[in-house]
Amino acid sequence: MLKFATRRFGLSLLILFVAVTVMFLMIRAVPGDPVQIMLGPRATPELQAQLTAALGLDQPIWKQLLIFYGNLLQGDLGTDVFSGRAVTDIVFQQLPYTLELIFASILWSATLGIALGAYAAAHPNTLIDRIAAAISVSFVAAPAFVVALLALLVFAVHLQWFPAIGAGDGFLDRLDHLVLPAFAIGLSWVGYIARLVRASMLEVMGESHVRTARAFGIAERRVVMVYALRIAILPVVTVIGVGMGFLLSSAVFAEIVFARPGLGKLVIDSITTRNYPIVMGSVLISTALFVVSTALADLINALLDPRARTSH
Repeated sequence: MLKFATRRFGLSLLILFVAVTVMFLMIRAVPGDPVQIMLGPRATPELQAQLTAALGLDQPIWKQLLIFYGNLLQGDLGTDVFSGRAVTDIVFQQLPYTLELIFASILWSATLGIALGAYAAAHPNTLIDRIAAAISVSFVAAPAFVVALLALLVFAVHLQWFPAIGAGDGFLDRLDHLVLPAFAIGLSWVGYIARLVRASMLEVMGESHVRTARAFGIAERRVVMVYALRIAILPVVTVIGVGMGFLLSSAVFAEIVFARPGLGKLVIDSITTRNYPIVMGSVLISTALFVVSTALADLINALLDPRARTSH
């Protein structure tokens, strides 16, 4: 297990390095003069030259990349061009809002999706199975930004059951503000997880250990919950880990529609103003979250199923 974890950690570092390097080069390849966009058309040439030097944009691209990684190894993500604050402070101030939104979405969508998929698999080719399939496909087909807008109009504006904008103050108020954004970005994952669990459950239910358990007269409920679901849930763990990246992108829509603070809104605002240090800091943290979540999913899979350790 230690060897597998070490190998997976090394692969995660390589993925993070490649992803951040590609994003660095893509940001630098965006047309237009970022300094002129930041300062506006009335900025003097001296001020433009000063900011260009401060951002390191007067250096060759390869040297800019080396400087970026050199500072990164020291824990320095740079300084915000406009406020003068450390990028690390700004990013980590917004990070908790995005994390709580993602975890709330995963929690409710995985819980409902696993239950729906397991129940459908326990009653295959029945009316319940068909209804569950229709619900799952409908949820998968619903785009997050459309669900967010409809949820805002129906539940916040028309019915006024939940607050429309902001993140709230205090524990209960923040939970209240989380309901609609978490519902919006988690709805499609309910259907996806339900279909995945159903397919995996049906495959596991036909394996020899499940037939043996039934032959010994073990209650069907225990067979489904203990002998089948424990193995069938393994693909879901992997999908949730990979799904962190998709949830991060979906969180952007939720944070904009519901005017929530978070990494997604921070990135959009920074891209608009060409605030390179904030963009790179946010992208780095987001990529690291995605890489760590996939690595943790693989490790959990390896713990639950020893066969996964030898398949990598």
